[in-house]
Amino acid sequence: MSLAPRLEVRHGVTDVDATQWDALIADDQPFLSHAFLSALEQSGSLRCELGWAPMPLLLYQGARLLAAAPGYLKTNSHGEFVFDHAWAQAYARYGLRYYPKLLVGVPYSPVPGPRLLIGAGADAHLRRTQLVLAIERLVEELRLSSAHVNFARESDAAALAHDPWLPRCDHQYHLTRGDWRDFDDYLDALTHKKRKNLRAERRRVTTGGLVIEWRNGTQLREADLDELHALYVQAFDRKRNTPALTRTFFSLLCERLPQRFHAAIALRNRCIVAAAIFLSSSTTLYGRYWGAREELAGMHFELCYYQGIEFLLRSGLTVFEPGAQGEHKIARGFLPVRTRSAHLIVRSDFRRAIRAALDREASDLRAWKRELDRHSPFRRV
Repeated sequence: MSLAPRLEVRHGVTDVDATQWDALIADDQPFLSHAFLSALEQSGSLRCELGWAPMPLLLYQGARLLAAAPGYLKTNSHGEFVFDHAWAQAYARYGLRYYPKLLVGVPYSPVPGPRLLIGAGADAHLRRTQLVLAIERLVEELRLSSAHVNFARESDAAALAHDPWLPRCDHQYHLTRGDWRDFDDYLDALTHKKRKNLRAERRRVTTGGLVIEWRNGTQLREADLDELHALYVQAFDRKRNTPALTRTFFSLLCERLPQRFHAAIALRNRCIVAAAIFLSSSTTLYGRYWGAREELAGMHFELCYYQGIEFLLRSGLTVFEPGAQGEHKIARGFLPVRTRSAHLIVRSDFRRAIRAALDREASDLRAWKRELDRHSPFRRV
């Protein structure tokens, strides 16, 4: 007689065997890796005062790890990028508690990817279903208001497309590589007006006496990381946001993911004046953080987009995901792509109201997507 699956909750991914955890991930996207998630924990980047308490979910059958999910007990919605503030406010108006809630996702990283980690094999679908049921039971046992699976892959979202889960969609802007050998080929694919504008933006940077270098984790010194982290903090302070990632986190990423951590660095007289930080998988480049010591015309577009496109082309990658939001990215070839999340709202009355709101939101998003598609910068062939 086989043992029934049981769900275990740990105090962090650090408490989970790295080989077992990584074996459940479907690809080499760095954000779900044990190296990335444990670096967030061990660097002090996940702090209770910022609303993050790691609680990875592990589904076992006997001693075998069947499935897992990067879970967090949240006391606010900071660093999630799927905004549910209105839901929390509605609970508060009725004197009810919305927090704590369960989040399945990657802290501070609005990157679509696997969330229900099930590995491979003929029974993978069954293990995903068992994990979903275990999450539902956990929410009930802990008497939480809700559970949220953010930026889920389509296969995970499909497994959550049933009551009491509510689907939600949004858009990001990604560039998918065409049949381009180099940046000139990419430019040739654009309309004349867009191509002219992009060349003018790049000229403003190159005539400013700056030198741009790419360095990966093996080439970045601790002094470089000091500068990169200072730029990151400065960028967040300028926008009055909280720079949650610590300096130690940058060092841990370089140490643990040296070939996946990259920086495009603008230098003047050998001093760093601006930089953009990226991570990569075997197929995708991910834009993450950016900062500059001074206002430099065109520098943001150069480091965060054009340098990334050049890296994509010379590295043989196929997709560039530069980060959340930003309709200005469309003019540079980043077209709208659907993102998915799923939300379990325990109270049936709130679930009905939120479902109606999400239906209206989905209709508006479909209309908005049709409008955005009309503004593609690529020539019609």
